[in-house]
Amino acid sequence: MKRSTKPPLEHRASSTLHYQTFPTKPPASRGHPPSASLPSNGERPHHRRHGSQDSNHEESPLPKKQLAILAIIALAEQTALNSISPYLPDMASTFPEVKDGQVGLYVGLIASSFALAQFATNFFWGWLSDRIGRKPVVLIGTLLTAACFVAFGFCRTLWQAIVVQMCMGLVNGNQAIISTCLGEITDRSNQSRAFTYLPVVYGIGAITGPVVGGLLVKREWKGKPNPYPYLPPNLLSAGILGVDLVLTMIFLEESLEEAQDIPPLGKRVENLFTWLWRFTSSTSYIKKHGHHHSDGEANGDVIAGGEDEDGNSDAESSSSAPALFPSSHRARENLTSSKVFNRDTILLLATFLIFQLSNISYNSLYPIFAQAAPPAGRNLSPKEIGLSLAFAGVVTIVFQVGMFGTIREKIGNKTAYRVGLAGFVVAFMLTPWVGYKDHGGMGVSQGKVWLWAELGFVLIVKTVAAVTSLTSALLLITNSAPNHSVLGTLNGLAQTLSAAGRAIGPFVSGALFSAATHVRPKGEVLAFGVFGGIAFLGFLLSFGIRGGQLEAEGWDESASEGDEEGVDGEGSEDTDGQSSERTGLLGRGER
Repeated sequence: MKRSTKPPLEHRASSTLHYQTFPTKPPASRGHPPSASLPSNGERPHHRRHGSQDSNHEESPLPKKQLAILAIIALAEQTALNSISPYLPDMASTFPEVKDGQVGLYVGLIASSFALAQFATNFFWGWLSDRIGRKPVVLIGTLLTAACFVAFGFCRTLWQAIVVQMCMGLVNGNQAIISTCLGEITDRSNQSRAFTYLPVVYGIGAITGPVVGGLLVKREWKGKPNPYPYLPPNLLSAGILGVDLVLTMIFLEESLEEAQDIPPLGKRVENLFTWLWRFTSSTSYIKKHGHHHSDGEANGDVIAGGEDEDGNSDAESSSSAPALFPSSHRARENLTSSKVFNRDTILLLATFLIFQLSNISYNSLYPIFAQAAPPAGRNLSPKEIGLSLAFAGVVTIVFQVGMFGTIREKIGNKTAYRVGLAGFVVAFMLTPWVGYKDHGGMGVSQGKVWLWAELGFVLIVKTVAAVTSLTSALLLITNSAPNHSVLGTLNGLAQTLSAAGRAIGPFVSGALFSAATHVRPKGEVLAFGVFGGIAFLGFLLSFGIRGGQLEAEGWDESASEGDEEGVDGEGSEDTDGQSSERTGLLGRGER
């Protein structure tokens, strides 16, 4: 039987069964997923919805080289972004527009400007990565973010800091792209291991970033007051991102399947100039695209078959045009909004918004609370704040590497997500009651030893909650996407909503803490209590996330208390529809 020929950009279903996160073929160069040949009758084995694992199934090997470069990208960005928080309250206090007692308000305003700008563009970066590929978007974001860090080191007024932070937020959408790449280079059998190490990288960044920001501030330079005391940490952050940019250009492989069928990024840039040259200087090119018409065309005598005066058809002309962007994937055309935005996806996005709001609010409140004068604050120096945040980063690594994987395997993604949200409630409720170094306030205790012991315990609770929530949320969002063709868009939307939370959180938390300084006694309870209540709302909403397809491969969904048959009926319809689509594609493809 003669093999059918198809255009190179048309994607067909593979005749080999893989245990994949999505019903689409993974990039060919990403690892070597285990194969299981189809039965001799050519029928595709039935995929069990509850994810019980076949006895002969082996876990796919992780694509370690690509995981390593993604880890470098994430580490560089987290180091740079986390370097700001230790010195930001001190930096804001030096601005001439900021008066005493208003530091918390303006620290929140500066931090919110970054997140608000991300809210405006994160969805765009995710959408763009689905069209032009992941690698170009990562390179653009890294380059422009490095430039913004250099500018931030020269800021000496409030409006300059706000404008630079907004620019930094506008150009940075790499966090969503990293999550998307992880989802594309892994499958359900190994995705948990890959996503587990992403918060580890964030934890390392939570150590290196505060160390950079807390220790490199130089108030004096050669015995004189330094006009730009916050420039050194920003220059180092920009340098780290510059190294990251070079490594990304060399080692990061494109994970978007459609983009692998077009030339590399450098060739595409060359093709773009080629296209511009043709468009501006070639008469025949302009004629082919209808900008000038021959006399015969003007009289209605169009050449039959769309051929030009040289005898070339329009099809030949278009096929010879330089390749700049990947073609649309067929799977995207068959998706409906109800398949992408079902109940589980909507609740995931809503609770992810609350998680990010809670997380960034705590991250913004803690330095303000620690730096402020008693009784509302605890009077810690930037160095002490940086070291305490570094301690939280160490906790992140230890918990993520040593305990989280085992816990998640026992309780599943959904339950782990709920536990993480509950941990935020506990952390918000406990923080205002830690003791003082030397002030007889209404803390639980008094003295440096007790202060650091209590702060350490609260930071452990908060860090464990953040790690658990983030890892579980990334896995749940990845598994909720119908296929890879919309994964970048879905992650972009998730990061857009999280940016909304991160835009609101710092400003509102800073304003609440500024107001709390005038409340006696225990005014700091006001700010922490409000966000503790919001985190509790997210915890309650998380119980509505019950889809069986959200767990990793091998998870026994029948043992989960929330997945009744009636609830799973909606998800079964989508899964069955996708299964029918795959069978149809197999019938039309090569055998």
